[in-house]
Amino acid sequence: MRLFVASVATETNTFSPIPTSLDSFREGLFARPGEHPERATLCTAPLTVARRRAKQEGWTLVEGSCFWAEPAGTVARAAWEAMRDEILDQLKAALPLDGVLLGLHGAMVADGYDDCEGDLIGRARRLVGPKVPIAFEHDPHSHLTQARLAGADLIISFKEFPHTDFVERAEELVDLTLRMIRGEIKPVKSVFDCRMIASFPTTLQPMRGFVDRIKALEGRKGVLSISITHCFPYADVPELGAKILVITDDRKAEGDALASALGMELWGMRGRTTPPFLTPDEAIDTALSTPGDGPVVIADPSDNAGGGAPSDSTVILRRLIERKVEGAALAPLWDPMAVRFCFDAGEGARLRLRFGGKTAPSSGLPIDAEVTVTKLVRGATQDFAGSTVPLGDAAAIRLGGVEVVLISQRTQALGRDLFSGLGIDPSQRRIIVVKSTNHFHAAFGPIARQVLYVDSGGSIPRDHRQVPYTRLQRPIWPLDENARPGLVADGRG
Repeated sequence: MRLFVASVATETNTFSPIPTSLDSFREGLFARPGEHPERATLCTAPLTVARRRAKQEGWTLVEGSCFWAEPAGTVARAAWEAMRDEILDQLKAALPLDGVLLGLHGAMVADGYDDCEGDLIGRARRLVGPKVPIAFEHDPHSHLTQARLAGADLIISFKEFPHTDFVERAEELVDLTLRMIRGEIKPVKSVFDCRMIASFPTTLQPMRGFVDRIKALEGRKGVLSISITHCFPYADVPELGAKILVITDDRKAEGDALASALGMELWGMRGRTTPPFLTPDEAIDTALSTPGDGPVVIADPSDNAGGGAPSDSTVILRRLIERKVEGAALAPLWDPMAVRFCFDAGEGARLRLRFGGKTAPSSGLPIDAEVTVTKLVRGATQDFAGSTVPLGDAAAIRLGGVEVVLISQRTQALGRDLFSGLGIDPSQRRIIVVKSTNHFHAAFGPIARQVLYVDSGGSIPRDHRQVPYTRLQRPIWPLDENARPGLVADGRG
């Protein structure tokens, strides 16, 4: 038995001011066949899982290339075509095959391509023919398009947000693919379009209970897999929106009924799945007045690099400084030039530094202050669900009662070692500000006295009605009150 595996992934915010080039992927992950490390990254778990299973079970795995770039703006056309064609050439050279596994994000948009993943899957299908299973894992913040449904046999998305289960879902993907190849199952797809745009953190109710119930349904009465596509709200593409995907073992009618029931349940949650968003001053006031031990964690999703934002907004930081708050720390703030100046000055130095507020008007004004460089780390990293995420060179600075972690490689807050690796113990601070939507929660939730969410006016609006869509299929909630959810065509069945 021969399987092929490859990965190409990024999350494209078509409104982001930061372009995505081939160098963006080189700065992230650019692994040619055989070069991928043993530890999985967010979108490459199908490769690492299949690599282990092939060794254990004695079948052949042909590895293709793996590419990843930090979320940002539209991918350059030449970059997408180069990566796509490299993987397709590898796939063609590997023929004949019994199956194809892909690790994708699901929200990549390139110049001239609204649906990069659908483009890749369609071309792969034409190469391998109609009978070879094509299976892929993707992020729930993705677009479940007709092209993907038509081209792939198995689609599994992460269930958790924060995405701590990407390896677990890859195990399911590989297992179901092998069972399909052996003729043990006949997967059929049922899709319900919820016609809504929303955020669905699974650390909060009602989503926590909803996901737990979905997990309990899998493996019973012919249900092979259930995925919730949350959607990625910051892409101006036609097929955006939340969907439910049910895959059954040749039980189309039952799958349709289950997808409809779950889809209507999710539709009924609209407006109740996201936390309240405070202003910066409201969040600081609440944090300062909250009794108890441990830090109050303030999350700023509107400047989250994981959604394509710059992560250089100074809005909350400026208020912490102006209000002379003590015992506060903020991370990460993306400013490669400020990091370089800190390294030039040296650890322990005091210097006048301008930092932050560089990329767009929504980033606020730069901070000009005399700071102390408290820690410098070359090639700093943070951990997330067993994967290692690079920060580039990083510097910790202190001004008054506030500490800031400056990074040179743009990314969001994920692990506590984002702070501790730079000499800041987050459990001992009064206020911790993290630039992240919800991935921070896995690491910071356990130490938090309270978790607050703030809208600082960054480049990712929390009110989706403020996003300037021009190409989105309408009607859709919350843009339109007359949106109506329902079953949709499922491509290959």
